[in-house]
Amino acid sequence: MPNAREALLDAALGALAHRSWSAVRMADLAVAARVSRQTLYNEFGSKDGLARALVRREADTYLQGVRQLLDAPGPPERNLVAVAEWIVTRAASRPVLRALLTGAWDERLPMPRPARPGARPAAVPAQRRADEGPPAPGELVAATAACAGERWAVGCELAVRLALSHVVAPTLPSLEGWRADGHCAEPDNWSPITPTMTRVIEMILSVETTSPRKIIP
Repeated sequence: MPNAREALLDAALGALAHRSWSAVRMADLAVAARVSRQTLYNEFGSKDGLARALVRREADTYLQGVRQLLDAPGPPERNLVAVAEWIVTRAASRPVLRALLTGAWDERLPMPRPARPGARPAAVPAQRRADEGPPAPGELVAATAACAGERWAVGCELAVRLALSHVVAPTLPSLEGWRADGHCAEPDNWSPITPTMTRVIEMILSVETTSPRKIIP
């Protein structure tokens, strides 16, 4: 039941906006998603299984967004800048993604525990994939770079690492950039969130595109 699964994941993500993962109750999620508790357990197996599914979906949604930005019309180097800006903005408003990218999990988040060794594989294919565990930060960076293709992989990894340096130690945005709930609002367009970072990426990528060797030194 893919619709029920997505509704349950949405309910779990919504619950995290108000309470820590340890305080989230499976019964409440079933009610919020308008499904039975049995359906919840059929999909995820346990609360730990739900945590693994929630984190896996966050990683998949992130990579899908990266691909869309890289496939947009325009100079590839500008698309890489857009990826960096998007990572900074999205990580500011999505704590699970921020933890995935940095490895900095806290007690409020559903840090997924590995599935028990020897446990029976989940009946739901999507859950079997989730039970394999989320990518480590380095693996997620590598997967992001792979989205850019061989020629632009190095430049994409550079853009991601510069963005992550901002995620870890952000420059304070202007007051109008913050919503009432304390999260940084996504902009109406992809104008640079961090102009200095953007200039650095564009400068280094211009070396790649103008160098006879076509590589970044």
